[in-house]
Amino acid sequence: MPEPSNRSAKHAARLQKSTPQKAGKKMRYPKRVGRLSVPGRKVRLATAAMLAATTVAACGGGQDEASAPKAPADIPELTKDPLTLSFIWFEWPPAKALEDFANAEYTKERSNVTIKVNTVPNANWHDAMFTQFAARKTDFDIPILDSQHIGEAVTNGNILDITDFVKKNIDVSAYNPYLLAAYGQYPQAETGQRDENASLYGLPLLGDTWTMIYRKDLIGDKPPQTWDEMIAAAEKCQADNPGVSGLAFHQANGSDAAAVTYNTVNGVYGGKLWDSKTRKIEGVINDAAGQEAMDVLVNKMKPLTAAGSGNWFIDEVNAAVAQGKACIAFNWIAASGGLLDPKESTLGTTREEILEKLGFATLPKQKTDLVPLGGMGMHVSAYSSAEKQAEALNFMKWFEQADIQKKWAAAGGVPSRTDALASPEFLNAGPFNQVYADSVTRMRDMWNVPEYARLIDIENTNVNAALNGAKNPKEALDDIAKEQQGVLDSAGRKGGGGL
Repeated sequence: MPEPSNRSAKHAARLQKSTPQKAGKKMRYPKRVGRLSVPGRKVRLATAAMLAATTVAACGGGQDEASAPKAPADIPELTKDPLTLSFIWFEWPPAKALEDFANAEYTKERSNVTIKVNTVPNANWHDAMFTQFAARKTDFDIPILDSQHIGEAVTNGNILDITDFVKKNIDVSAYNPYLLAAYGQYPQAETGQRDENASLYGLPLLGDTWTMIYRKDLIGDKPPQTWDEMIAAAEKCQADNPGVSGLAFHQANGSDAAAVTYNTVNGVYGGKLWDSKTRKIEGVINDAAGQEAMDVLVNKMKPLTAAGSGNWFIDEVNAAVAQGKACIAFNWIAASGGLLDPKESTLGTTREEILEKLGFATLPKQKTDLVPLGGMGMHVSAYSSAEKQAEALNFMKWFEQADIQKKWAAAGGVPSRTDALASPEFLNAGPFNQVYADSVTRMRDMWNVPEYARLIDIENTNVNAALNGAKNPKEALDDIAKEQQGVLDSAGRKGGGGL
């Protein structure tokens, strides 16, 4: 969630905007299994020398072509000494779930290894990684990147090229090509399909997309099938239930909150974010379809939201749903588990009672059936020690196995392997998991280019301004188009990636 793009990014050369204050009761999530660790011995010098040579290559990094150092095809000998393998992610339930899951399961094979998932506020996630990348020294070994972060990391030589490793150790046919490309491939293809000639720099960690959350007791068991029907149902529900808002969705000017909301509406009303082949944004995002989408968002959807919701993101939307204050809401699937916790909900005293009132569905269609791609991939820092790079590769190979992916699904994760997505372990783990499985073929991503952080900031700021009445909707969209075009033109690159 995202997820979420849940999907956040800011540029390391500027200060991140602060995370909005949380409104209402903060959601808590159930604790899972604990941590285990057992000591061992060091990696051999030959292994260290081989991976150290790979890391040295990372000190380069041009602006216009990939320069990431290559990981070996074979995993070097692993240390038996105590080792902590560190991830970096943002603060949300899947981060805790990953740490608990890995320390319960990975240590069955690697008892000397402790997994630590370090977290930062969502709005600081990008900078927390790329500031360290810029210093050529990281206190994390596995950065968890949004799909759009990959281009920046690759062109600056910050993460390892794992193409040869993947060919030797990963069954790529086990994945939907779209997901494998989204979370690891660079440059990205227009269609989102994996290009076997393109390099891979990461592997899927967590899939995600939006789910529509609706009050079955207020609008009926059957969810709206079109976006227009959804708006009409929300309007009627709000009129019939004083004190309950028709809609709850992301609007904040932080992370990628407001931008993902606009991009989602843009997609279902037939709009496009850009022409990736010509790197044209102006005249594309703000064409007739784009303008219709902005009008729907600002003039039809915004009036159905709660007063003061102009800074809402994941937690605020969840709180509104849990407190019975929203008829229909949109949120990242990976962040929705806490809605079923009776300790945090006014909708029932048991999970079953809550589910009598809450329904989860795929997003309604309109002119198209597109939904936002969320989720993230895991990568290997080019600046980690040799023994930790070797351990990171081993962890990735372990994590992507079919049985481990099913266990990850049962622990609350969203897998990317096709067999895990279709497994009972995943589909029965939550009422929204079928929504994700049904949404994979409908996903659309943003611009997968090194300039992503600047592009998302421009869009986020202007959409938020339109939602909060600081800008006319058409003016906001035209400003997005002009400013984003300026960023791409100043970069002087050819072509692009994304959908």
